Amino acid sequence: MNSSQKNFKAKLVLSVVILFVVMAIVSVIAAEKIFAQEDQTKETQVAKKESAGNIAGYAFIGAAIAFGFGAIGAGIGIGNVGAAAMGAIAEKPEMAGQALIFVALAEGLVIFGFITALMILGKV
Repeated sequence: MNSSQKNFKAKLVLSVVILFVVMAIVSVIAAEKIFAQEDQTKETQVAKKESAGNIAGYAFIGAAIAFGFGAIGAGIGIGNVGAAAMGAIAEKPEMAGQALIFVALAEGLVIFGFITALMILGKV
């Protein structure tokens, strides 16, 4: 493996790790805001009514960030993997099946972001 391939793999792994960390942090923050349990006294019920809009806003922002970063990460991954796959197919046409598998794995990031966003929005 030459240095450009190692550099590409390092960038790809770093981008995937960063994507999942950001999605996890946003999901935890949104879930914390949505599922926070408070006392059911009259004072807290009034405060809950006032802050319900803010909590829903955080959930919408969290869902948008989860889906948006999932799509951005998948776009970066597909761009890098797709370019490498086309180069590999040009040299060895029998590698087309394996190349499509790697492109589909990068596409799976969008699906994870979409599912996370649906789960967050389902609780609002």
